[in-house]
Amino acid sequence: MTAPRAEARADAASGPAGLSASGPAGLSARGRPRSAATDAAIIEAALRLLEEGVTVGALSIEGIARAAGVGKATVYRRWSGKDALMLDVLRSLEEPGPEPAGVSVRDDLVTILEFMRRRGLAKRNSVVMRGILAQMHAHRELWRAYDESVIEVRRELLRSVLRRGVANGEIRTDTDPELLADLFTGPMLSRAILHEWRELPEGLAERIVDTVLEGVSARG
Repeated sequence: MTAPRAEARADAASGPAGLSASGPAGLSARGRPRSAATDAAIIEAALRLLEEGVTVGALSIEGIARAAGVGKATVYRRWSGKDALMLDVLRSLEEPGPEPAGVSVRDDLVTILEFMRRRGLAKRNSVVMRGILAQMHAHRELWRAYDESVIEVRRELLRSVLRRGVANGEIRTDTDPELLADLFTGPMLSRAILHEWRELPEGLAERIVDTVLEGVSARG
């Protein structure tokens, strides 16, 4: 698991509302080059503590630094506090987002929903991911930062595909883009999060997309 986490950590930028994860161009607060190995060791230490059952609320910078084998000051040179560090920990659990081809609106929507389906399966199989996400709602600022820096980016990707569908005449012009985005993602999120006992079979993304498109198609 170390390699994917390290790759995801390298992609993490800065969060909103003061939850900036790192300085510009990978520099520390004092302008010295950041050590990717040290960054990864700190992220891995936080994940290891979470896997061992330490709650998000019980985590501390001191405990993470001790587990990583670094000084507390080393952590604070990279993150302003625990929430900023936890935002990067959450990002490290994320795989790269979908990359729609930009040709067929229908195919691009399937690509986005298939990513959601696979992520839902990964969440079910990851004890630490389930545990962290279950606790996140009790930490509102951290959850908001995660929503704005991760979830909203993906949602805007979906909206851009829908806008293209309206522009090229595939989707009716009288549709509400926010409501339409909910119609596409809602069934997948319902199965992945609210009803984890329900299956997420292959082909589900296609079925959802085709069903919703049938109702909002400009050619219907």
